[in-house]
Amino acid sequence: MSLIETLKSLDKIIFILIQNDSDRFFLDNIMVGLRNPITWIPLYLYMLYFITKKKRNGSWLFILFSILTVAIADNVSASLLKPYFARLRPCADPEIYQYVRNLVDCGGLYSFPSSHAANHFGLATFWFWSIFKITGKKWQWLWVWALLIGYAQIYVGKHYPFDIAAGALLGWCIGLIMAKTFEIFSNGNFLQQRILLPV
Repeated sequence: MSLIETLKSLDKIIFILIQNDSDRFFLDNIMVGLRNPITWIPLYLYMLYFITKKKRNGSWLFILFSILTVAIADNVSASLLKPYFARLRPCADPEIYQYVRNLVDCGGLYSFPSSHAANHFGLATFWFWSIFKITGKKWQWLWVWALLIGYAQIYVGKHYPFDIAAGALLGWCIGLIMAKTFEIFSNGNFLQQRILLPV
């Protein structure tokens, strides 16, 4: 068995363990909720409030880059990488679908990498580094937030663990590039002042 096949088998074993040996009925609704964008509307509203509280001229740039980070991560993962790797979702994989607890709809046919993981780790990375550069504060909870959403994707049966890991890595890279680009733009001549956030 090749290394790739060994890793795929290990990935499926971990998935089955999470799906069937780690499930708790009271967690089902929590995990479904964690991956639902509506759940996080208060967080997004808080970030909007946080960045615009003092109505600084640069707040629009932070918001724009946040949107661009998600758009790029989503398009790269869903439109480029998933069709290229063409890895079947657990619910569509004939070797494993009978073990899947489908707590949500199966969704698209392919799963690698996870767009949920790419989007949220991209956003977490962009926010973490940008806010650190602006305020000197390290919002470590952003990594926990992204990780919980990634784990929820496995729990509900949408993704294998390696799908999440690959999506997280992709999102981290995109988020870091966007944070560095944002830093350059926010220090550029076309902005009258740097974004100022409350410490």
